[in-house]
Amino acid sequence: MDSVFVAVGLPVALAVVMLGLGLSLTPADFRRVAQRPLPVAAALGTQLVVLPAICFGLVLALGLDPVLAAGMMLLAASPGGTTANLFSHLFRGDVALNITLTAVNSVLAVVTLPVVLGLSLAFFGLDGAVGLQGGKALQVFAVVLVPVVLGMLVRRAAPGFADRADRPVRILSALVLAGVIIGALLSEREALPGVIAEVGLAVVLLGVISLALGYLLPRLLRVGHPQAVASSFEVGIHNSTLAIAVAVGVLGVERLAVPAAVYGVLMFPLALAAGFALRRLAPDREASPVPA
Repeated sequence: MDSVFVAVGLPVALAVVMLGLGLSLTPADFRRVAQRPLPVAAALGTQLVVLPAICFGLVLALGLDPVLAAGMMLLAASPGGTTANLFSHLFRGDVALNITLTAVNSVLAVVTLPVVLGLSLAFFGLDGAVGLQGGKALQVFAVVLVPVVLGMLVRRAAPGFADRADRPVRILSALVLAGVIIGALLSEREALPGVIAEVGLAVVLLGVISLALGYLLPRLLRVGHPQAVASSFEVGIHNSTLAIAVAVGVLGVERLAVPAAVYGVLMFPLALAAGFALRRLAPDREASPVPA
C-alpha cells in the first residue's frame, strides 16, 4: 500500500472518524448505562462475547487462510460507530441507546480489541510474524480512545462549536471512510477477484449473523423492539476504518485489512436489507419512532 496513505492518510482518516464520534458524546451517555442496564448488557454481551465466538467458528468452518481468518476476527472485535446511529434513526430504533452503546463500546474496545486480535494471531500461528505487544498495543489505545476523548473535551468546552461541527465532520467521516475502503481494496487490486471469492462469503455471513443476533438475543431477554433495533445495528455495523487502520497502520499487514475493506463495501446493502426486515417485525404498539 502506498506509504503516504499508510503513514499519513490512515491516521488522519481514523482521527477524523473517532473525533467526530467524540463530538457527539457527553458524560450523560455513559451514565445512562445505570438507567437501562438490561438493553446495554444484552447488546454488549452479544458484541463482545457471542460475536467473536461465532466468527471464530465461521472462519474455521470455511477454512480461511490464517491471515484472512485473523482479519475476520479483527473485524468482529471492532466496535460500532456513528453509522449505526444513522441506521437506527432511519429504522425507528432507540438512538439514545445507540449513543450509549457506542460510548461504552469505544472505551471497552481499547482492551477487548487487542485481546481478541492477540489471541487470534496466536491461534493462527501469526504472532511471530505479526506482533501486538508493547508499543503496538499502546498504538491501538491511542487510535481508538484519544480522538474520542478530544472530541468530548471540545464538546464540553464549546458545545455550540461542537454542534455546528457535527454535520460537517459526519460528512467528512463518510468521505474518509469511502477513501480508506477504496485505498485498501486498491492495494490488493491484482489479487482482488480471488480474495473476494475467498473472503466474500465469510464477510456476508458475519454481517447477516451480526445484525440478526443483535436483534434476536435482546428480544429473547424481553427487551423492547426499538431497543433491539438499536442493538442490531450497534452489533451488526462494525468500524471497518478502525480495523483497516490497525491492520495496515499498526501491524503493517495489508492482507489482514482485506476482510474489513470488503465488509465496508457490503455493509450498507446488508444494513439496509436488515432495516427493512426489522421494520416488518415491529409490533404495532412499538412502531412509532423513539426520540433520540
